[in-house]
Amino acid sequence: MPSSGAYDIRDGTPPARGQRWRKAVSVRSRAALDALEHLVGGLGTGLLALVTLICLAVVALLCLLGIGLLLIPVALRVLRVVADRERARLSRWGPEIIGPEPVPNRLGAVVRDRAVRRELGWVVCHATLGFILGLSGATLPLYVVTDGTLPLWWYLVPPSEASDTLALVHVHNLPGALVVSLMGLGWLVVLVTLTPYMARLQAWPGRRLLSPDPGTDLTIRVAQLTATRAAALDAHAAELRRIERSLHDGTQNRLVAVNVLLGAARRALARNPSDAEAIIDRAQDAAEQALAELRAVVRTILPPVLTDRSLADALTALAADCPVTCRVDADVSDRCAATVEATAYFVVAEALTNIARHSEARYATVKLRRREDQLVVRITDDGRGGADEHGGSGLVGIRRRVEAHDGTFELVSPVDGPTDLMVRLPCGL
Repeated sequence: MPSSGAYDIRDGTPPARGQRWRKAVSVRSRAALDALEHLVGGLGTGLLALVTLICLAVVALLCLLGIGLLLIPVALRVLRVVADRERARLSRWGPEIIGPEPVPNRLGAVVRDRAVRRELGWVVCHATLGFILGLSGATLPLYVVTDGTLPLWWYLVPPSEASDTLALVHVHNLPGALVVSLMGLGWLVVLVTLTPYMARLQAWPGRRLLSPDPGTDLTIRVAQLTATRAAALDAHAAELRRIERSLHDGTQNRLVAVNVLLGAARRALARNPSDAEAIIDRAQDAAEQALAELRAVVRTILPPVLTDRSLADALTALAADCPVTCRVDADVSDRCAATVEATAYFVVAEALTNIARHSEARYATVKLRRREDQLVVRITDDGRGGADEHGGSGLVGIRRRVEAHDGTFELVSPVDGPTDLMVRLPCGL
C-alpha cells in the first residue's frame, strides 16, 4: 500500500510523477485510437478514390476514340461526390471544409474550373498514398493481436504456418513464440507512436487541395454568418419569450397569490386573529414556491453550477439526475468561454430530456472532447431512434442555439436506433 508521505513505497517515485505518467499514457492512447479511427475512415474514402481514379482513366482512354468526351461531365460529378465525402470526413476531425459550386455542364467550363483540377490532384494522392496509409493503419492492430498472442496458439497450426505476421521468424518452440510476442509489443509501440502522424499525412492532401479558394471561402462564410446571425436573433427572441412565459405563468401568479393572502391576513387580524396565522402560512408557502420557480428560471439563463464547477462535473450531475442510465466520458482540461459551456450544458440537458421522454432507451453516453479550437459534444443512446427535428422534441432549438455560436449540429437517428447527436462549438477564448 502507498504510504501517506510524499513517496510511493513500491517504487520510490513521487505520486505526482506517477500521475503525470498515467495521464501521458492515457492521452497518447486516446490520440492513437482517434488516429486509428481517422485512418480507417480514410481507407474507405481511399477505396472510393481508387475506384474513381480507375473510372477516370477509362474515360480518358475512351476520349481517344471520341466517345469519352460525353462521359467527362458525368465522371467529374462522380469525382465531386467522392471529394465531398472526404470534405465531410475531414470536417468532422477539424475545421470545416466548404465544398465548391456544382460541376459545370459545359466541357470548356469544366476544363477551366480550378476546383475540378484540384480534385483531380487529390484523387491521385488519396487513391495511392491515402489508401496505403489507411490500409497500414487498419492492419497494425491485427499485427499487434496476432504476434502478441502467438504463444497461446502457435502449436495449433501447422509448423510451416507458425510464424510472425511478416513471416520473418518461424516458430518451432515456445521460446520462439515468446520472441514473436515481443515483436507484437513492438508493433504496439509503432501503433501508438506513428498512427497520429500517419493520420495527419493522410489528411494533408485533402486539406490542401479540397479547401476552396480564400475568396470563395470568404463569400460563403459571409452568407453563413448572415444565416447564423438571423438564427441567433431568433434563438434570443425565443429565449426571451420562454423566460417571459415562465415568469408570467409561474412566478407572477405565485406573487399575486402572496399579495392576496397577505391582504386576507390583514383583514383577518381585524376580525378573527386566529385565522390570520393559517393565511400567513399559506402566503409563506406561495412565496417559497415563487422563489423556487424564480431560481429555476435563473438557472436556465446561465447555470450557476458552471461557475462553481467544471463543465464535466456539471454534465455528470445532469447524467446522475437522468432517469436513463447515463455515462459521461469527458476529457477537457481547459475551460472554454462561459457562453460556450452554457450552450454545451443546455444541449446535453435537452438531449437527455428527449432520451428520457421519447427514446425508450436503456443506456445513454455523453462524450465531451476538445479538438484543437472546437468543443465536441456527442450524445448517443440505444433507443428506438426515429428522432426528427420537426417532431416537436426540441431539436430545432438545439440546432438554433448551436448555430448561433457558429457551431455545427449533426443528428443520425435511423428507425430502431441507435440515435447519435453530435455538436461542435468553437471554443472561444
